[in-house]
Amino acid sequence: MSSSSPASEIVKAVGGPDNIASLTHCATRLRFQLVDGSVVNTPTVEQIPGVMGAVPQSGDRYQVVIGGAVTTVFNDIMGLPEMAHEGQPGGSAGRSDAEIKAAARSGGPRGKFSWLDSFFEFLSDSFRPLIGPLLGASLFITFMSLMATTGVIGNWADPRVPLSPSWQFMNLTWKTVFYFLPLMVAYNAAKKVGADPWVGFAIMAIVMLPGFSALKDVAHQATIAGSQVDIVTIFGAPLTIFDYGSQVFPPLLMAAVLGPLWRGLKKLVPENLQLIFVPFLAMLIMLPLTAFIIGPIGVYAGAYLAKGLSAVNSVSALIFAIVIPLVYPFMVPLGLHWPINAIMLLNIQTLGYDYIQGPMGAWNFACFGATAGVLVLSIRAKDTTMRQTATGALVAGLVGGISEPSLYGIHLRYKRIYPSMLVGCLIGGVIIGIGGGLHTSAFVFTSLLTIPAFNKIPLYCIAIAAAFFASMTMVLIRDYRTPEQKAEALAAKNATEAADAAPAAPVLPGAHADATAPVSPDVTAVSTSASPAAAGGVDTATRTLTITSPLVGRALPITEIPDPVFSTGVVGQGVAIDPEESTVYSPADGTVVTAPESGHAFGLALDNGVELLIHVGIDTVELGGRGFDVKVKAGDTVTAGQPLVVFDKKVIADAGYSNITPVLVTNGFAFAEVTGTPADHVDTSTPVITVTTN
Repeated sequence: MSSSSPASEIVKAVGGPDNIASLTHCATRLRFQLVDGSVVNTPTVEQIPGVMGAVPQSGDRYQVVIGGAVTTVFNDIMGLPEMAHEGQPGGSAGRSDAEIKAAARSGGPRGKFSWLDSFFEFLSDSFRPLIGPLLGASLFITFMSLMATTGVIGNWADPRVPLSPSWQFMNLTWKTVFYFLPLMVAYNAAKKVGADPWVGFAIMAIVMLPGFSALKDVAHQATIAGSQVDIVTIFGAPLTIFDYGSQVFPPLLMAAVLGPLWRGLKKLVPENLQLIFVPFLAMLIMLPLTAFIIGPIGVYAGAYLAKGLSAVNSVSALIFAIVIPLVYPFMVPLGLHWPINAIMLLNIQTLGYDYIQGPMGAWNFACFGATAGVLVLSIRAKDTTMRQTATGALVAGLVGGISEPSLYGIHLRYKRIYPSMLVGCLIGGVIIGIGGGLHTSAFVFTSLLTIPAFNKIPLYCIAIAAAFFASMTMVLIRDYRTPEQKAEALAAKNATEAADAAPAAPVLPGAHADATAPVSPDVTAVSTSASPAAAGGVDTATRTLTITSPLVGRALPITEIPDPVFSTGVVGQGVAIDPEESTVYSPADGTVVTAPESGHAFGLALDNGVELLIHVGIDTVELGGRGFDVKVKAGDTVTAGQPLVVFDKKVIADAGYSNITPVLVTNGFAFAEVTGTPADHVDTSTPVITVTTN
């Protein structure tokens, strides 16, 4: 391959092979993890033939937008001689894209503190998939709290207070999640370290069996670190009996040991025997190791961390209430809030209440208030993309208590927000501290719906309202954009308004399909019609093609896609579908060009010459296929109406991503015009894109 090829130019423009830590791709973009992202000159990259755009990102990550040819360019780059050197991604020739991604995540160069990055990622991926059940359980808890507050039942959180069988059952609706939380964490953590997640689940399950707890009846008490514990002798070795319900430190430690053991066993056991003996040997070693050593260490580690925080709270509730909301904005992006969440659960199990969630509420509502400020400013500026992003993030926060959509979607992109948000955190924390702190008897996501779960409801309401409106006011005063960003936004707005004000192109005669040759939408999604010149035998080249929607929902202009790569038309023109249903269909007969295992995007070469990209949601490649049931593969021939993928909208939304699905013509340069047609409701028979041939 010549040194002047686009692949070679891209490698050179991003700093050369030595600057590439890892390289993967999705449906339209090359995703680089660079050693030093500051050396890349984006205008230079964008001038390379075949490059549609470039997107610098935080953490030395860099995306190069290629479009439908991304797989070809990726393979060309990986085939360059300079990329085959030891230590470079090119040295991974022969591995699948999924294997390369796994290697990049687990073992690729990640900077000076790579172990710390891996640790944060391990914590985050062990807990993040559990947001759904935890949120559901927290709302059950809120309902029980509301019933107790209104006097319908007694103190539901106190096991000494008798409840009727009906209300005992209601209590089980949230206990099922928290009691078996160690098993869920064990599954996720084992999967994260590359072991069989069900083996991790089974290993952790031994200490949660009723038979394990029953050993307490034949145990004797001993004093360890000042605490009375139950010990039973098993084959001459002391086994400590704990209640592992709601414990999360033991499964995390267990998975941390299981990961390297699993990889070691796979190296030792012949490949044709691994299916049987790797799980068996892993369980043979890890079951007793977890019960005798890892489990107790995890319990004590959590207990000592909880005691440390309790000591700070005991010395000064005011200081504690101020520190927690001020450090949380920095802990959440790093994943460090998950161990604190584990301590909250431990406090509830051991003390019967938790004192951290009240101050944490001040941070959450300061975060949501900052998002509300961004929403107001985006409405004033008529910034459709930011308005949509802020609206979704604000609803997720106020109703669900989830801060990640606000943080990752807005706050970390616009650094001016953080000082404004910290003002709200400080004010809310001071109010809680002056009021003597707050308690809750259960783990909840701090949202509007979970207010009744706290013991001093008026104090809590005043604190979170002050945090919310203080942050919102500060954002309105200071703005969330720098002067340069405001100028860029204004220029983009003016350009859009000028384009909208331009006179519409005249409609050519023959723009509608010939009524004498109707095309059923159930049979084909593309109709063609000859121009008058063609009818006269002079020019047969001009045709109008209509492409129907690949899924049911609302058709939006691409400017409303919450991703600048798509919304600016860099990838192509078309529409965005806000889905109402969860199946994506092929809009016409054609061939599947791209169909990654993640299921998040599909490239189709339609029989009429149109190349179409259907990208299910925004940034959904990060889900790694979770929530996607792919029905086709690259190279398949498809017909109009054939399912391509079934996806779970809730999984996408819960992960903080948008369900909006760009449907774009990626070879628009081959046609005279590509026009999207927005509509309040479309189905698979509704034309949403019109393509006029040259």
